[in-house]
Amino acid sequence: MTKHYLFIDYVTQGYILVVGTLVFFFHDLSVPGWRLLIGAHALLLFLVHQLVSSRGRGRGGNTLDFLRHFYPVILYAAFYRESGMLSQMFVEGHLDPVIIRWEQALFGFQPSMEFMAALPWLPVSELFYASYFSYYVMIGGVGLALFFRRREAFFHYVSVLSFVFYVCYLIYIFLPVIGPRLFSRSLGGFTLPPDVQALVAPGLLAFPPEITHGLFFRIMAFIYEVFEAPGAALPSSHVAASICTVWFSFRYRLRVRHAHLVTVVLLCLSTVYCRYHYVIDVLAGLLTVAVLVPLGNRLFCRYHEPPAARGGGAAVLQAAP
Repeated sequence: MTKHYLFIDYVTQGYILVVGTLVFFFHDLSVPGWRLLIGAHALLLFLVHQLVSSRGRGRGGNTLDFLRHFYPVILYAAFYRESGMLSQMFVEGHLDPVIIRWEQALFGFQPSMEFMAALPWLPVSELFYASYFSYYVMIGGVGLALFFRRREAFFHYVSVLSFVFYVCYLIYIFLPVIGPRLFSRSLGGFTLPPDVQALVAPGLLAFPPEITHGLFFRIMAFIYEVFEAPGAALPSSHVAASICTVWFSFRYRLRVRHAHLVTVVLLCLSTVYCRYHYVIDVLAGLLTVAVLVPLGNRLFCRYHEPPAARGGGAAVLQAAP
């Protein structure tokens, strides 16, 4: 049944199966639509299998070929949103008070609230918000560049990147953290305890008025209002995934790799400046990518077996560090 499976297919199907199994056994009252969710997971397992098998038998044209390569990238947003829906299965409430107290002990203040207050200027904020937004561009951008340039390299990229994402999503289910936005408002029906809220002066809670006029500020406000999954902050997948993409930029020597690196550095800073993540989230993201990229790369090199019809697959396995 898995004759045409590659490493990425095993990883994706494994993630779908594991999360579906967790929902089945631990849904309790925290997942109202759990039956529908389990059905969706079963259907997705079937559809992915059919896609991989059909394309492996040579069926379909360019559209099916593109979907066979890119289907994990298409699923990222759905899996991310789902992690927020499942964030109360194992922990009641969120762990933000714990993280906030750790930051207070480490720094003596809240960097996620003080950073913007120290640089409350529109050009600076737009640079950081644009860098944060670039995350959505670089995920698909690096993928497309590799897809059209070197197909085996794309499989390498999407396999390791997906591995990083899936582990982050699983962590979110067990360790829900919303982020510094909780200082300013209630999210997901959760508010900070009074003693934790008191760690930030009331004057720091509101965004500087000039910053709210920025284009990228408004774009990110819309994205977070519509697509954000409460509880998906620790570790920062923005940090982990963006560093993963820049690793592949340098690995396969894309022309934009140096500009990409600068953007990723700004993105890591922006996660705190824009009040989406605590510093601990960023550090956890760095640790996550430091562990998972080498591990994912090693698993890919060991278990990825491209169909013989594609050719050249062995080259990427031998060349990969």
